[in-house]
Amino acid sequence: MITITSEDFIASIADALQRISYAHPRDFIQAMARAYELEQNPAARDAMAQILVNSRMAAMGQRPICQDTGIVTCFLKIGLNCRFDTKQSIQELVDEGVRQAYTDRANPLRASVVSDPAGKRQNTRDNTPAVIYTELIPGNTVEIALAAKGAGSENKSKFVCLNPGDSIVDWVVKTVPTMGAGWCPPGILGLGIGGTVDKAMVLAKQSLMAPVDMQELQARGAQNRIEELRLEIHAAVNALGIGAQGLGGLTTALDVKILDCPTHAASLPVAMIPNCAASRHIHFQLDGSGPAHFEPVHLEDWPTITWEVSDSVKRVQLDGISRSEIDRWQPGETLLLSGTILTGRDAAHSRIQNLLAQGKGLPEGVDFKGKFIYYVGPVDPVGDEAVGPAGPTTSTRMDKYTDMMLGLGLMGMIGKSERGQATIDALKASRSVYLMAVGGAAYLVSKAIKKSRVVAFADLGMEAIYEFTVEDMPVTVAVDVRGQAVHQSGPALWQQKIRDLRRA
Repeated sequence: MITITSEDFIASIADALQRISYAHPRDFIQAMARAYELEQNPAARDAMAQILVNSRMAAMGQRPICQDTGIVTCFLKIGLNCRFDTKQSIQELVDEGVRQAYTDRANPLRASVVSDPAGKRQNTRDNTPAVIYTELIPGNTVEIALAAKGAGSENKSKFVCLNPGDSIVDWVVKTVPTMGAGWCPPGILGLGIGGTVDKAMVLAKQSLMAPVDMQELQARGAQNRIEELRLEIHAAVNALGIGAQGLGGLTTALDVKILDCPTHAASLPVAMIPNCAASRHIHFQLDGSGPAHFEPVHLEDWPTITWEVSDSVKRVQLDGISRSEIDRWQPGETLLLSGTILTGRDAAHSRIQNLLAQGKGLPEGVDFKGKFIYYVGPVDPVGDEAVGPAGPTTSTRMDKYTDMMLGLGLMGMIGKSERGQATIDALKASRSVYLMAVGGAAYLVSKAIKKSRVVAFADLGMEAIYEFTVEDMPVTVAVDVRGQAVHQSGPALWQQKIRDLRRA
């Protein structure tokens, strides 16, 4: 019988979560680098370059890869010959590790978890509680697998109960385009097949903890039906041409992972959960000899890729910008923004809506006329940072507020992923634009933010309205004033190009 102390367990959880906040797994870096080298769409290649440069910067600075540092999922396999020297529950032990990790003064992580989810949605301020799955197994070690999953990818999870004879590949091919680009492709698709509804979803989440090995699988060939499915789905999804950030391109999925389980004879449950470009997970064991130890980051694991501004990039001063200047922007064009922008996410938009419904004005200091809004919930700053990592959140969640915000004089919006057709139509009617920043490049983006201050709704924490002063913030024109949308045109173009390449 071995003894696991609460101190060792909590410290290991905290250290592991800190590690995955700023350091990608080596296999993921290598897979992304291979996709970058093969990519033929300049816009998608540029997005992947930003992701890889951001990844290396985050590892060097030990600051979060993405501003959404996720909700924690913990898979525990506890050996039957282990005992815990504690009076706390497993939930309390894991939560204390999460609490210490997310409130670390050297690298504070964003608290995104809210309690009373169907009511007040009050932020717990320390990202607890974690979601825990526990299994008792033979042995004298505790095996721990941790993931910190952002909502941009988690919200795109899908489930279906197929008939036993239905094609899983066909369902995936039909479903992936409905997920949009909010999951920040290229990433990894995790599938759970069989069991019950709840078991399939857990299997899909658990599958994402495995190493990226698609290239090795392609080289040696499938050895069982699950590996055949992985290869079929990987090829079929990439043939869709969705590409990096949904801009169109050769790589949408870096890998496809599958776990299965026996199921009822009349049922074929299939769950699909995507992992985004942050891809945060880690695995370790405790054997009673002390806390877990993690190897230092090796910067040689990252490719020597630089992100440089080309001559075709247009520098834009936002303060005092005119409609006539915005009229000249072209879809897919890269801009470097300087000037003042306001931020706002779901909670801030909801509060604005309630104020207007009550006949009240906007809070003092908040004026959207002639301004751009950035959909972001930043990490708290440390040291001399103006703001912590501050990448974009999924814009489609704000679609229902589009008419309201444009009515307040807003000129443009900045976020990630596509917009719905109603929003595109509204942008066209008001001669406004939607700009896309790269999801998964939060630390890189934050370096363009020179000043930051909260101007309204401070009680919302990361969902407050901030005023940012930015200098050369990189964005892509995703919807221009004529309603031309790159998230529609890009994948359609590259889907046809991929067909042509495969026929050649």
